[in-house]
Amino acid sequence: QVQLVESGGGLVQPGGSLRLSCAASGSIFSIYDMGWYRQAPGAQRELVAAITSGGRTNYADSVKGRFTISRDNAKNTVTLQMNSLNPEDTAVYYCNARNVATRRHSWGQGTQVTVSS
Repeated sequence: QVQLVESGGGLVQPGGSLRLSCAASGSIFSIYDMGWYRQAPGAQRELVAAITSGGRTNYADSVKGRFTISRDNAKNTVTLQMNSLNPEDTAVYYCNARNVATRRHSWGQGTQVTVSS
């Protein structure tokens, strides 16, 4: 079972940028597809961006062109670069790992992102 710890959330003004990081431990990082999800108050958790073990990426339409997901298998990390943030991006962001073989999901504890002037 992989353990995930997110960092990098905070308060930012509209139009600003934040970089979220997720550090993985406890298992072989390269066998996991990784993703970032978010959950706003009163809303369902939604996929923001994903990157497969092979490096293919996928983005929600609402963040295409603004967010970039990347992974470093040597450092066991996945990052989410978020640019041109707007108040609708305000949510708790969760790191997710899906084991390619077993399809089991693991979640981080979440990090708050607040976009407000």
